Amino acid sequence: MSEIPTRTRIVIIGGGPAGSLLAHLLHLRGIESIILELRTREHVLERVRAGVIEHGSADVLRESGVGKRMDAEGFVHEGVNLAHAGEMLRIDFQGLTGKHVTIYGQTELQRDLYDVIDSDGIPLIDEAEGVRVEGSNPTRPRFGSTARAGST
Repeated sequence: MSEIPTRTRIVIIGGGPAGSLLAHLLHLRGIESIILELRTREHVLERVRAGVIEHGSADVLRESGVGKRMDAEGFVHEGVNLAHAGEMLRIDFQGLTGKHVTIYGQTELQRDLYDVIDSDGIPLIDEAEGVRVEGSNPTRPRFGSTARAGST
């Protein structure tokens, strides 16, 4: 568990894949951040979502050190078939673009991202309700929240 800073350069609202990856990418560049998530960590990890990771996103995950399990357990998907009125149309991603997508469950990706932000020491405050911008200075905004005791 990280100590919750009283000041930070970046506040990320949402601890799903996008927010978690952004916090990790900022960390790799020496920029502090804190993540505010409305739900509990358990809720975020348990919700089942799609698992199609586009080629560019998979590259970012690999380059940032988060793609090892995705590459080991996910699988390459080179296209899709669409069926309508007895006709089948193949859209060949690999043939058309030279690229593919990776099938890897978002639940597993989120687990990998939480592992890396924990390792990075990035504070994640869950159950952060009532997040609001405070103050009127647009160059130095302040955020407030009514986070509950379950924060990590």
